[in-house]
Amino acid sequence: MQQGLTSRLSKLLLISIFLIASGQLKAAESNTLGSDEPSRYLAELKTLYLTTDERKALLAHSNALLKTYGLRAAYQVGQANPEDLEYQISVGAPGELRIREERRDASGNVAVRNRGFSVFGMDPYIQYQCPPQGVVCTFAGKAGGDPWLTILRDPKGAEELAKALSFLFRNLQKG
Repeated sequence: MQQGLTSRLSKLLLISIFLIASGQLKAAESNTLGSDEPSRYLAELKTLYLTTDERKALLAHSNALLKTYGLRAAYQVGQANPEDLEYQISVGAPGELRIREERRDASGNVAVRNRGFSVFGMDPYIQYQCPPQGVVCTFAGKAGGDPWLTILRDPKGAEELAKALSFLFRNLQKG
């Protein structure tokens, strides 16, 4: 009886060792896959926008997302002064991101605002908020700061835009 119990314990020990080893192998594989994700993402964007330049691909993708998720007056039902809000981003001096904001009210009046800021020293992981009670998602540079982008409330779209902008910020921070 003791020998049968020892045999079973030995088998359980071998199975445990095998499971632990395979778990460590899977963890090592997932780390490898995770580190390849940025280069795969950038390669896909360069292919999509037919360029070999990462910065051009990231700018094109960010601007396409801004156009897709732009806030339109039609989505602002019940708002006092609904207006279309569109953005376009570009690169200025080294490390500078420029934002062109265009607001068009119901009567067709257009207001354009251009601003720029340096990305040096900024956290490249872009933060955004999509409150469930509103129609917009906002992107703010600093906690408590004014939003520098406002798009239609679409959490998946905001997530994709934040990802593209994060990669763009890191690219611009390289100089």
